[in-house]
This record gives sequence, structure tokens and C-alpha cells, in this order.
Amino acid sequence: MLARLIARLDPCRIENAVISLTATGTVGHEIQQTGVPVFALELRPGQVGTVALWRLIALLRRLRPDVVQTWLYHADLAGIMAGALARRPKIVWNIRCADLDPADHPRFLPLLLRTLALVSRYPAAIICNSTAGRHAHGQLGYTPRRWEIIPNGFDTGLFRPCPDARIDLRRELGLDPAALVVGLLARFHPMKDHATFLRAATIIAASGADVHFVAAGRGVAGNPVLDALVADLLLGNRVHLLPERHDAPRFLAALDVAVSSSSGEAFPNVVGEAMACGTPCVVTDVGDSAQLVGDAGVMVPPRDPALLAAGILGILDLDGTAHAALGRAARERIVSTFSLDAAVAKYERLYFDLAGRQMKKPEQSVCAG
Repeated sequence: MLARLIARLDPCRIENAVISLTATGTVGHEIQQTGVPVFALELRPGQVGTVALWRLIALLRRLRPDVVQTWLYHADLAGIMAGALARRPKIVWNIRCADLDPADHPRFLPLLLRTLALVSRYPAAIICNSTAGRHAHGQLGYTPRRWEIIPNGFDTGLFRPCPDARIDLRRELGLDPAALVVGLLARFHPMKDHATFLRAATIIAASGADVHFVAAGRGVAGNPVLDALVADLLLGNRVHLLPERHDAPRFLAALDVAVSSSSGEAFPNVVGEAMACGTPCVVTDVGDSAQLVGDAGVMVPPRDPALLAAGILGILDLDGTAHAALGRAARERIVSTFSLDAAVAKYERLYFDLAGRQMKKPEQSVCAG
């Protein structure tokens, strides 16, 4: 979302720079291709470094941003400290999470969240991408001066139906062009709950339905945990475990059903992307997923393989006309309600408002994340 936001902000009115606490990374390189400078502090994940903090302060003093927009928890903490010392008072935090099960996250996260809650009154505003995220962090003790809800926006020109993608994916998997394929696009993480997806696949296979299941994402291919579970569930060649994709629009457009089996989310990007591709979705009812999907997909409780399987079969059992109609309804919902342009406009208005500027005048914003 950060990369999409930067690509759409008007460079004649808003000048961006990005500071990564860690390495430049894939997203950083993507941002650099737009001409936006990216500065990498090279901290290891979870590390706190005094030298890196002073480098951040020095960067902020040199760049002199009107607004410092931080992205994710470590950046929130670093940004509030460095911003104060660099005399950059317009700090905006960005919360991207809602359900935070300590078992699914690093051990230091509860302490970090308690610390952030204590200082949450100091940022000029806190943005949440979901109402669920605002509620969850309010429960944690966050007391900001200003809450802003800005849902994720989706590029419906990039994520769109693509009939050729269906053939290409089945050729890649060695399947018949008419094969039914149900997919999960997510990194391997406990919160994404691949186990529930695979157990639902077992139920569907036992029903006699001729369906293939594909999971793709960072840490999925060659994962011993997933490989063992596929073997234990006797799924054999029904399941295809693939690495991280760099063709997400085509992958999602190729599926008969896109699944999000997560036990916790705030506002899941991949669901909106699949919907924009015209792919019917079965989604667990976590975070703001229900608000996103509306009546253009199927909602089921988290951690319930039987109901997840029933939801998938309900869509697969639709005739061609009804399946296509559901896909069109999904795309139309994203186009009308969750466009990227609408999200970008909300960020722009907030930045100019905090800086006390009129929208017609230039603005400078720095994202630290």
C-alpha cells in the first residue's frame, strides 16, 4: 500500500522520500523506480540501534519534512523519538493490524505495543486501515489526538479479469485447461492459517469434487511444515505449493475461487485484489473483511475447515452464469467503494491539513517504515 500510495501522490504537490529501518528490500526497489529516494538504515529485524536512530534524526533534519508518516510498529516508535529530536512535530502513525494473537507474533511485540500505547497521544494523528484495527488498538490503550480510518485502495487497472491467465496457470501446474483451481495467496505465517485451508481441501477432496488447490507466497514452497501436513492429509497431487509470486494480478485472475483462511487480519489486500480481478472469494470473518466483501462473496468463521470447505463448494457448484455474475459483483464493489484514487485523496487531504497548507500549494512528506 505504501508503494501504491507513493506512485499515485501528485509529485507536483507532494515530494516524497522513504526511510527504511532495515534494508531497501523488494518494495523499496519498486519505490525507487518511481524516482522517489529510499534511504536504508540496515537494522536487522527486531533490532534497536542507537546509531541507526541518530542516522534517522540526521535524515529528518536534512530533509525537513512537513509530515513524517511512519508505517508499522517499529517505525512508529522510531519516528516519534526521532521526530521529536529533529523538531518535526507532524508525526502520523499508520496501523495495519487488527487481531494480535501473541502466539502468532514475536515475543517482544506486547512490550512494544504497551510502549506505543503510552506515547500514542503525541502523534498528530493515527491512521488505521480498518475499523477493527482502531477498535483493537483502543482496547490496547491507544489514546491519540486524532483517529483517521483510510481503507486500502486497489488499482483496478492492474488487478482486472484476464481470461488468458486461467490457461497459463493450469499449464504451469500441468493441469487440464478446464481444471477447477482454488487458491490462497499469502506468506507463510501462523495468522494466515494455511492448515485450515489444507484441511478444507481434504474435506472437498473427500466429497468427490475434482478440484486442485494452490498456495503461493513467501515461505510456502519447500516448507517442511506444509509438506508434512499435505502428506498427513493424503492430498497427494491435489495441492501445489508455490513460492512468492511476482504476477499477483494474473495469479488471482486465474483462480475459480480465491480464499483467505486467516485467523486475523485488519483489511486484507489480497481479498480486494482478487475481487478486482473478478474472482469470487471465500473469506474468514476477521478484521474488516466483511465490510470489504459485502454480499459479493462468502464469509465463514475463522479456524473452521468444514465451513470453509462448504463455502468453497458453494461457489464451485454455481453454474457458469452465476459464477461470472458473482465475479462481476466483486469487481464492481471494489471499483465503486475501494478504489486506489479514493484512498490516495484521503491521504493527501490529511497531509495538507496537518501541515496547515492549502491543497493547491506544494507539500513535502516523508514515509518512514
